[in-house]
Amino acid sequence: MSERLVVIGGDAAGMAAASQARRLKGAGELEIVAFERGRFSSYSACGIPYWVGGDVGSLDELIARSPEEHREREIDLRMRTEVTELDVDRQRVRSRDLESGEESWTGYDKLVIATGARPLRPPLPGIDAPGVHGVQTLGDGQALLDSLERAEGRRAVVVGAGYIGVEMAEALLGRGFEVTVLNRGEQPMATLDPDMGRLVHRAMDGLGITTVGSAAVTKILTGEDGRVRAVATDDAEYPADVVVLGMGVEPETSLARAAGLPLGGHGGLLTDLSMRVRGHEDIWAGGDCVEVLDLVSGRDRYVPLGTHANKHGQVIGANVGGGYATFPGVVGTAVSKVCDLEIARTGLREKDARAVGLRYVAVTVESTSRAGYYPGAAPMTVKMLAERRTGRLLGVQIVGREGAGKRVDIAAVALTAGMTVETMVSLDLGYAPPFSPVWDPVLVAARKAVAAVRAAG
Repeated sequence: MSERLVVIGGDAAGMAAASQARRLKGAGELEIVAFERGRFSSYSACGIPYWVGGDVGSLDELIARSPEEHREREIDLRMRTEVTELDVDRQRVRSRDLESGEESWTGYDKLVIATGARPLRPPLPGIDAPGVHGVQTLGDGQALLDSLERAEGRRAVVVGAGYIGVEMAEALLGRGFEVTVLNRGEQPMATLDPDMGRLVHRAMDGLGITTVGSAAVTKILTGEDGRVRAVATDDAEYPADVVVLGMGVEPETSLARAAGLPLGGHGGLLTDLSMRVRGHEDIWAGGDCVEVLDLVSGRDRYVPLGTHANKHGQVIGANVGGGYATFPGVVGTAVSKVCDLEIARTGLREKDARAVGLRYVAVTVESTSRAGYYPGAAPMTVKMLAERRTGRLLGVQIVGREGAGKRVDIAAVALTAGMTVETMVSLDLGYAPPFSPVWDPVLVAARKAVAAVRAAG
């Protein structure tokens, strides 16, 4: 008899796992049943801000594989079906058809949990008013676009200044809205150190985006028609015809918690290197619902990114399908942009290094994306952290114009390899005036970090 694999979640990690398992085992050996509570499968949530902003022409362009395409590959993908209970002892899941309300149990031999993340949505007065939007799913994106079309005015408030917040600010600016970003922290992009976040703040102001720091939202104000009209903080009210919430996400692990599966300090599922849930031989988990090992600090951390989710799914599918694969961990690389400003980071921030007891040096350099004399050379700032005693690279942050962001990949590779800043200085990087100065800005920062390490003794 064939085994049955049940997958909870029909997006990146879940369907990558199902597809990889199917490549390795045919339907006669492995039956695959997948549950997805939404209306879309295998889509790019990261692309939603660019769809809203008009850079991506339609919703369909963000869908990598439709439910019908998965079914053609002999994966029984059940859309609009929510798993409501996980019975680990009897190896079964309870599901509910969201259209008919019908409930049923489905047994499994192997289980993949890929329940993703849920957006932070604090219980503020007015938070559910018409005109207030999250941007977690394609349905959310369509609802926001519809709201933008209906809006009588052109004032938008974005709550939160992380990746989603700044990307949505750009999208709304491109749609012709007057944009205000309210941020609980002093500077935008809390994934950067404050001095680098200050550069982002300055650039956003220069683009015409009003960015307000230390502005904790207290309530959403509505008009007589019930729609949003303003966002209130302790100090002020900001008029709004539409509000976008970009306050971050947390792992969606309510099913796992109720079933007694192991969770980490950030609320995500804990797995081993094969993405198997710790202590459970036949259960795997991946994507935005898990915590992963930080290769720099040696601690578990929560890093919800589509790149990781797809890799988790590939690893899980290989193991479920009878092969062997591992996911060793991450270094925390991320890149984003707001208009023509590119923002990137990898490794540890200063407060991360302090939190794990690392002594470090930090240096900052200013350079250009190309040779200074070549047309189009644009300024960029690179900040680098290195361990004080050994010179081991700990982290890099980059803020600049065209050509700045993807330079962070140099540092990501160096971090993964455990390189020192002294070794980095000798890296044989590509050079030509249209692409880089003779000394690439990342290597200039490495040279300065070497000097700082030596000076620190």
